[in-house]
Amino acid sequence: MKRALACVLLSILAGCSPPPEGPPVQVTVPAGASFREVVDTLHARGLVSNPKLFRGYARLRKDDRRVHAGQYVFPPGASWSRLLGDLTAGRVVTEALTIPEGFTLKQMAPRIAVITGMDPDSVLASLQGDSVHIPWEVPGPGLEGYLFPDTYRFAPGVPLAEVVRAMVARYREVWTDERLTRMDSLGLSEREVVTLASIVQAESRLPDEMPLVASVFHNRLRLRYPLQADPTVLYALGGTRPRLLYAAMDSVADSPYNTYTHPGLPPGPIGAPGVTALEAVLNPAETDFLYFVAHPDGSHVFSRTLSEHNRAVAETRRLWDRIRREQNNP
Repeated sequence: MKRALACVLLSILAGCSPPPEGPPVQVTVPAGASFREVVDTLHARGLVSNPKLFRGYARLRKDDRRVHAGQYVFPPGASWSRLLGDLTAGRVVTEALTIPEGFTLKQMAPRIAVITGMDPDSVLASLQGDSVHIPWEVPGPGLEGYLFPDTYRFAPGVPLAEVVRAMVARYREVWTDERLTRMDSLGLSEREVVTLASIVQAESRLPDEMPLVASVFHNRLRLRYPLQADPTVLYALGGTRPRLLYAAMDSVADSPYNTYTHPGLPPGPIGAPGVTALEAVLNPAETDFLYFVAHPDGSHVFSRTLSEHNRAVAETRRLWDRIRREQNNP
């Protein structure tokens, strides 16, 4: 009876806070900190005026052993119940991590480094190596293509492994039973679908054209034509560049990612495709197109024969030349 009465009285005291004034108060709870140390921090930040009474209130609620480490932000004058509620629920401060569609591990590393507090080079080395353990197998040959592009929220300083697990888990969610069934009907493996989708993603600036781009590559694979996809060559070269010259292409002629010199699909994805690109590969448009060339506006001209394609390429070059002249002579 006395314990219950004490809890009621402390609950009333816990709700009697001054009206919030001033900026939010940030509090860091280190891993392994004792509850007394946490309360001392709250007291030092002006959130708890009577540490002894607050500790008694927490013990009555059985919250003194359930506090989570992390960074918290509280409004000034927050009630004791609010403080303990956030601390025991682990409602820590989070930051957004946005990974655009088509990003490679090399492009992801600096963004992930900001969240984890690691050096970008260390993040990339871990992602490209085998030091990050995840509970699900990915089709390989590494993590490239399987860290799903999306916006995530993590607490600052989150371990890299936790980031990877969340991104791979999001990737696995995309593979519904319907998509897996469709993949089997096409006679493709998961790695092949994701690899082709990564190429479609890299080739397409307009999502509506992705099924058409996918149809070209499906047709070329069916006819055993080389894919001749520039993005795979750029991947072999280590990144994008203003122009892809023949000399650069020749320098990576031996790379299995050079789809001009090696038939079929490369060994694995060249980036992280989004849902639209995956859907395009699983449900390509029904065409007999074998070629395409990009216009300056990002759209493509699709062709059935090499002669048609050569005319389209010539027209595209004229458009680019005109644009350059206009830029040089405004």
